[in-house]
Amino acid sequence: MSNNIKEIIAARDAVGFATAAGTDMHNRLGRIMIGDEVECGDVDLIAKIKANPQLAKMFCPKSMTEVPVAGIVSNRFISRRIDRLYVDDEAKTVYILDYKTDVSRDLFHDKYVSQLREYSILLRQVYPKHTCKCFILWTHDWVLESL
Repeated sequence: MSNNIKEIIAARDAVGFATAAGTDMHNRLGRIMIGDEVECGDVDLIAKIKANPQLAKMFCPKSMTEVPVAGIVSNRFISRRIDRLYVDDEAKTVYILDYKTDVSRDLFHDKYVSQLREYSILLRQVYPKHTCKCFILWTHDWVLESL
C-alpha cells in the first residue's frame, strides 16, 4: 500500500476517533447532575466540575441538556442544540455552556464564539429581562472560557 493511501486511512481513522471521543464526552457530561443532596453521573467528571464553582452551578438539578433552540438571527433561520442551559431566575441570568473536545482552541474558536452568540440572541428573545452568560468548556484540559 502506498504511503499516500496509508496517510488517507490514518487521517480518516483519526477523525473517526475524535468524533467518537467527542460524542462520548458529550454523553457523559449530559448525564451529570450535582445537587445538595444528590449527585449523578461519572464520578471523575463530577470531581472536575465541582473543582470550579462557576462550572458546578451549571450542573445543578434545574439545568437542562441538549436544549433545542431555533429562530431568526441576522435574517437567517437557525436550529441548534445547546449542550447545557441553566436559567437562574433569581439572579436574572441565563447560563449557556458548550462543550468542546478540540485539542486546539484556535482552529474553530471564531466559529464557536459565533455559535454561542447566536444562542444568546435567541435566548434573549425568550428571557428579555435576563442577562446571558456564555461559556465554553474545553474538555481536553478542563478550562472554562467565559465569552
